[in-house]
Amino acid sequence: MIEVRSVTKRFGKRARSVEVLHDIDFSVGTGQIAAVIGQSGAGKTTLSRIISLLERPSEGRILLDGTDVSGLSERRLREQRRAIGTIFQASSLLARRTAAENVALPLEFAGVGRAERRARVAELLERVGLSDKADLYPRQLSGGQRQRVGIARSLALAPKVLVSDEATSGLDPATTRSILALLRELRDDLGLTIVLITHEMDVVRQVADVVTVLDAGRVVESGPVIDLLRDPRSELGVGLLPDRSHITADDRDVLWHVTYGSDTVPTNWIELLGTATGRSIGVLSGTVESVGGRPAGRVTISVAGDHPSVGELLASWGLHGTRVDDNTSAPATEEAAA
Repeated sequence: MIEVRSVTKRFGKRARSVEVLHDIDFSVGTGQIAAVIGQSGAGKTTLSRIISLLERPSEGRILLDGTDVSGLSERRLREQRRAIGTIFQASSLLARRTAAENVALPLEFAGVGRAERRARVAELLERVGLSDKADLYPRQLSGGQRQRVGIARSLALAPKVLVSDEATSGLDPATTRSILALLRELRDDLGLTIVLITHEMDVVRQVADVVTVLDAGRVVESGPVIDLLRDPRSELGVGLLPDRSHITADDRDVLWHVTYGSDTVPTNWIELLGTATGRSIGVLSGTVESVGGRPAGRVTISVAGDHPSVGELLASWGLHGTRVDDNTSAPATEEAAA
C-alpha cells in the first residue's frame, strides 16, 4: 500500500519559495491501479517524483506498506527505490542500446551477474511480448514497442509499485489500449500497485480503480472511479463520462438526465419505464459501458408528457433521475444502489 499523508512540496528558499503541492492526502491499496489527473502545472509530475522517492516532500510523509520512507538517509532511500519501478513518457530509452540492453540497465547498476541478467531480460521481454525484438534499437521500434521495453525495464528489479508518468501520452488509441491491457495484466499476475499520472480521462475510465484530481497543487476530488461515475453531482464523474449533446425533442416532451447508480440496473429499463407510465420514451443521447466489469452510464431521455412517477420509478431500478426543466432530482434509494 502507498499512503501520501499531508504532503506539501516547495521549491526555492524561504520568501522566494514556490509551493507546487499543498497538503496532499490519498492512499492506494495493494494491487490497485490509481490514477492522478490534472491539467499541466497541477503538480502531477512533482507528486510522481515524490512517490518514486526521487524528490523529498517539504512537509508530510510517504508510507510504503506502513513504513515511512520520506525521512530515510540517502543510502536507505536508494535501497527503497528498488521497490518502485518508473515508466516514463516516451519510454526514455537509450538510443545506443538495444531493447535487451535497455532492459538490463537497472540490473547492471544493481550488480547482477551476466548470466542471471541475461535470463531476467529474456523473461521480461517475453512478458511484454517483445522476445523477437531483443536485438533491435529504439529507432527500429514503434512507439508502443518502445513503451513496452520501458515497462520491461521498470520491472527489472521486481518492484512492488509501478509509477507511470504519462506513459500513454502521444500513443494512438489502439496502442494505448494495448499498453493499458498490459498494465492490468501485470497488476493481476504480479500483484503490483500501479500509480498512473495522466491527463487522459479515457485512460482513467479504462483501467483505474481509484482516481485523484489535482488542481494548482491541491486535491479537489478523489475516490473510487465507479462511485464517482455514479454520482450525478460529481464534477469528476461527469468529466469521466460526460453528458453528450442530445437531439431535439418535441416541445411537449419532458426531458430527464439519467445516471446509472447501481450494479443491478435492468438492461431494459427504458422499456420498463414506458410500460409503467404508459408514455412513449425517447433516447436523445447516451453512453453506457462497463467500467471494471460494472455498469456505468449517462442517458438523456424524453417522456411524452408529464408523469408524476418517473423519478420514483427510475430510483426503484437503481438510476438517478434529474428532470431537466426544474432540476428535480430523484436519487437511487439505498436499497437500489446497494
